[in-house]
Amino acid sequence: MKIPEKKQHSPAYYIFIFVLAQVAWLGLLGLWIYRYVYNVIILKSVGDKLPADILSPGKDIFVLVGGFILFIAISLGMSMIFRNLNVQIKLTRLYDNFIASITHELKTPLASIQLYLETLQSRDVSPEKRREFYDVMLRESNRLRGLIDTILEVAGLERKKQIYNFEVFQADEIINAMVNEVRDQFNLPEDAIQLVGEAPCQCVAERNYLKILFNNLTDNAIKYTHGPVRITVRLTCTGKNIRIEFQDTGIGILLKDQRKIFRIFQRLNRVNIPNVKGSGLGLYMVNEIVKYHGGKIWVYSEGENKGTIFIIELPVYQAAKKRYLNRLLKKNR
Repeated sequence: MKIPEKKQHSPAYYIFIFVLAQVAWLGLLGLWIYRYVYNVIILKSVGDKLPADILSPGKDIFVLVGGFILFIAISLGMSMIFRNLNVQIKLTRLYDNFIASITHELKTPLASIQLYLETLQSRDVSPEKRREFYDVMLRESNRLRGLIDTILEVAGLERKKQIYNFEVFQADEIINAMVNEVRDQFNLPEDAIQLVGEAPCQCVAERNYLKILFNNLTDNAIKYTHGPVRITVRLTCTGKNIRIEFQDTGIGILLKDQRKIFRIFQRLNRVNIPNVKGSGLGLYMVNEIVKYHGGKIWVYSEGENKGTIFIIELPVYQAAKKRYLNRLLKKNR
């Protein structure tokens, strides 16, 4: 039995409902004003037959002003409800796209592993082919594990229930270690990723999350670079902040997309990158990790095919955000 899909309404539908509600309120207000003016005319026409306090203008003005205030309050409330509804609709659509994307990403390695296992089970395979099949299955299983780990890490970051191990590091040493680790993990040649500059100061960091940060930035640089990968990591210490510039030579990020890329489930949709796969969680995780370290991150790109620079600033230990960094060190458990 085929389950019918839930009908998706366009933004114009919700805008129409909002405008219709406003028109209804304006109609009610007009009717109320008409009735108010009509009653005033009637009262004045028979005013000499009624007590003077009934015709007091102060009461009339109070009722009129009160009605307008009530109308404005209701209009503001409906505007806020509409805005929040619009945000929820966008998040729901992004979430639906994420589910569709991640489902495909999970199915692909599983299908590949199943195919090779069925081949091994159904017929004799030469030792060379067998080793090739094992290598592919291992690679696909690692890819599958990476996707699952990413989802779990995002959930842990949002719930703040991960086991953290914040430590005080010499910035030069820890960043150099991260660069070397991602070079080895992605099998990049020596000149594909270079560390430039120095930062002779201390920082408070969680090593595992720093590794995730550099892994995601490196993975993005590789995915969105058509030619040979060239990554430059610039490191400086400016007194209160450690500045890390992660620059690639990829396709760049358009200005209209630069404010969106750190949102959850957000992915670039451009005609020149149709086959880039991903979950839409990588840069969101990077942003959350930087914020949790007490830092900030932003992106700069001159435009299409001009490369991208991710700029990260982390506070220097004992020079900035002392209380916050000390709380991080106390969270270790």
